[in-house]
Amino acid sequence: MADEAIAAGRSVPATTPAKHELSRRRIGVVHIVFFVVAASSPLTVAAGGLPLSYATTGVVGIPVIYLILATVLALFSAGYAAMSRHISNAGAFYAYVAQGLGRIPGVGASFVAIMAYNAMQTGLYGLFGFAAAGVITAELGVDVPWWAVSLAAILLIAFLGYRRIDLNARVLAVLLICESIIVLVFDVSQIASAPAGPTMDALSWSALTTGAVGAGFCWVMASFMGFESGAIYSEECRDPRRTVGRATYIAVGVIGVFYAFTAWAMGIGAGVDRVVDQAGEHGPDLLFVLGSGTMGPTFGRIGAIFLVTAVFAALLSFHNAVARYFFSLGREGVLPRKLGRAHPRHGSPHVGSATQTVIAAAVVLVFAVIGDDPTETLFNWFTNLGALGVILLLVITSISVVGFFSRDPRGEDHWSRMVAPALAGAALTVILVLAIINFHALLGTPPDSVLNWLIPSLVVIAGIIGLGYGRWIKANRPGTYARIGQGAGAAQEALDR
Repeated sequence: MADEAIAAGRSVPATTPAKHELSRRRIGVVHIVFFVVAASSPLTVAAGGLPLSYATTGVVGIPVIYLILATVLALFSAGYAAMSRHISNAGAFYAYVAQGLGRIPGVGASFVAIMAYNAMQTGLYGLFGFAAAGVITAELGVDVPWWAVSLAAILLIAFLGYRRIDLNARVLAVLLICESIIVLVFDVSQIASAPAGPTMDALSWSALTTGAVGAGFCWVMASFMGFESGAIYSEECRDPRRTVGRATYIAVGVIGVFYAFTAWAMGIGAGVDRVVDQAGEHGPDLLFVLGSGTMGPTFGRIGAIFLVTAVFAALLSFHNAVARYFFSLGREGVLPRKLGRAHPRHGSPHVGSATQTVIAAAVVLVFAVIGDDPTETLFNWFTNLGALGVILLLVITSISVVGFFSRDPRGEDHWSRMVAPALAGAALTVILVLAIINFHALLGTPPDSVLNWLIPSLVVIAGIIGLGYGRWIKANRPGTYARIGQGAGAAQEALDR
């Protein structure tokens, strides 16, 4: 009915989206913060990221690294927020690069983004299946293969991705609040029972400079993955000029301070001089070992259950991000145009959502056939691939901000449009180089493993293919080329003709 109304020139109610438009004014700052923080998953970081950070790097000052990176990402957010006030596009990075550096680099960035976010989302199914199957076995005494649980989660996320964005936001809100409470309870218990009291030794310069600091920055940067996704929802929020920027700043602050606090609490709970050895001995179980020691075995059981829901929340957040990238690229004709269709009732990118569902299911089934440990292969390989791709996109986007505003300041102050993005770009470039050099530490592979260069090369290959495809579009499809990165208006007009 909405399509017929558009064709007849009649107005369409605000609650009924046009064929190539997402639902409007559905979510606000708080909703986007839930999407962003859920993607980074506080309980997953506390249970997995922090122990591995301590164990593989030997750096006691992990809390300091969180605060440093939060500062760097706040610099990035200044330019990112400035761009969001002038560009409203579900393609986010793709659109920013296209309008800041040019359409061909924009297509290159879009291929890196599609690969990175798909890798993050599908990789998390390995962790989800492993954790959920473990809980089912422990609580019910039933052995279930990890891939069967993952496939069930894929179906549930497919249903939610098909529905309205505000339903997804409400689900994420409940799950995120629950996991955050669990982490906070753990933090307080560790501070209250710390062997040496709430010492500040982990925040010293000497604590920061011991161990493999470069690898520490790589591990901690992975904990922030998803903070940049606020702009993906710019077409669906109530006030794009203000909502995206505010949500991004809040998310960076919450993630940086909360995770630094948790890393400090874990360190003093285990003992600052023993946390590295404890993390190496217990690995991802360290959170539950320490928590059970201060609060009893019930904490371990409850924590394991909420770890499953925490990973589910991250899966749902990344699923929505991938679906919107597919939607944006399909709407503008860069990818098949069917991907650019919005559901007539829910205003969701339902074709993009279904596409991501098929990809995730196919990958899970492949790894089920291979029969490897899903945490060591599917989760480890894919999420680190995704993290590397996102860091590269952050660097390119910082440069794009400068390029965009160098042509027209658009009323933005010099700090937001030039200084902050330039500083952020330089710092993020250093982090990208460190991530590549220390990639074996992220994967847990020997320094001479083929995976150490094979996985990072996939990011480069995706970008090169995208650049080549962008050149092909320019030469063969000038109409599509003109719409690249231009958003809903130009794409809707062309696609509805």
